[in-house]
This record gives sequence, structure tokens and C-alpha cells, in this order.
Amino acid sequence: MTVSTEEKSKVGIVVSNAMDKSVVVKVSYLVAHKLYKKRVKKSSKFMAHDEKNICEVGDKVKIISTRPLSKRKRWEVAEIIQKTK
Repeated sequence: MTVSTEEKSKVGIVVSNAMDKSVVVKVSYLVAHKLYKKRVKKSSKFMAHDEKNICEVGDKVKIISTRPLSKRKRWEVAEIIQKTK
């Protein structure tokens, strides 16, 4: 089974950086409603490793899949796309 590139990386917004070397990233996406076919916005939160503690709340970041680093961390911050003002 081949894993596509989209499954290995995601783009989202940092919603929490209260932990040491960890951030919580919220990834939003659109799905079609099963019955009414209207597009509905949904989101998921991912714990990601931030080695240098440079991410701040509101930053737009790209996260990539990695080996399990702890109980909930399976992602790592690859790059900061856009810093907050």
C-alpha cells in the first residue's frame, strides 16, 4: 500500500504552544454532507514536535509525519509558512 504525499504532510494553524518543544496544530478541511451534499468545514488537532520552540499561537505551519515521539506526538513541524503579526 502506497501512502500519498498529502497524508504525510498537513498545513494548519498553531492553537497552543504551552508545552516544551510541542505545539498543537489545528488542520481544517471541507467534507460533503452525506445527505445534503453541502460542504461542511471540519477540523482536527495534531500534537507536533517543535525542537527549537519557535512556533507561536496563530502561526501557519506545515507538519510532516514522523515516528512516534510520545503517546500523542506523531508529527513534526517542518516549516513556518506564515508568522503572526
